[in-house]
Amino acid sequence: MSILVDENTTFIIQGITGREAVTMARECLDYGAKLLGGVTPGRKGRQVHGLPVEDTVRAFTEAQRVDAAVVSVPPVGAADAVFEAIDAGIKLIVVVTERIPRKQVAQFVEYAQLQGVRIIGPNCLGMISPGKTRVGGIGGSAEATRRAFKPGKVGVMSRSGGMTVEIANSLSEAGLGVSTAVSIGGDAIIGSTYAELMPLFDADPQTEAIAIYSEPGGRAEYELADYMKRAGSKKPIVAFMAGRFMDEMPGMRFGHAGTIVEGRADTATSKIANLAAAGITVADRIGDIPRLIEEGLRGK
Repeated sequence: MSILVDENTTFIIQGITGREAVTMARECLDYGAKLLGGVTPGRKGRQVHGLPVEDTVRAFTEAQRVDAAVVSVPPVGAADAVFEAIDAGIKLIVVVTERIPRKQVAQFVEYAQLQGVRIIGPNCLGMISPGKTRVGGIGGSAEATRRAFKPGKVGVMSRSGGMTVEIANSLSEAGLGVSTAVSIGGDAIIGSTYAELMPLFDADPQTEAIAIYSEPGGRAEYELADYMKRAGSKKPIVAFMAGRFMDEMPGMRFGHAGTIVEGRADTATSKIANLAAAGITVADRIGDIPRLIEEGLRGK
């Protein structure tokens, strides 16, 4: 099994005629994903890699089952694209666009929750269930994706798209492989946090352990620790916290828009202590994650 997506997942790309979206579409098709086509207002009748382009999302949802949408629309129109997908009945929306105004993100995230819709992102690369499908730009070319993401038993969550690939590659080389990897997004407000995805991984029989890449700034790690203290998990969890050098550089931004250290609680040191207190193993180096997961699995 996997979480959120599998070999039967159908999806569209909003903004499919954009340069990055055209490349993403090609990579998804090459991987074997069930991409149906895409939406760019005013471009109805065109094709991208032989797939139809429509003016509206409903042109797809009224004609066939659409499980997910990838929003690859410039920031000025991204929120409208998300609202359109929600209103068209799509239940999983991956927002790869970055630099969407925070107020607009808060609005569509709240609306999605009210409508029972799962948002991944914004500012993310999407997700992959190795050997089954990928939804979004995660992994790059199909060849590179297959090399880095081998089917296996470790779930991956990461605020950084690039580090999602790095961790998955280390797990694959170690023979552990990946069940599902989710690039959750690096913005201050995102649709699905670690804590919100944890119940899905806990319920997935294929996932035997979980690897997490984290950063200073924001509350996501504290929410995860609270989840662990409240609900717990029988599966070993190993996290890596980047940006430890920032503890000596207050107020500095690291990497993503969401990684702004505003106080002592936002620091790497504080987050590491909090995660460890909740029973999560914290790796000193990314390369240590496979070994620590193997130790955790042996100790179950």
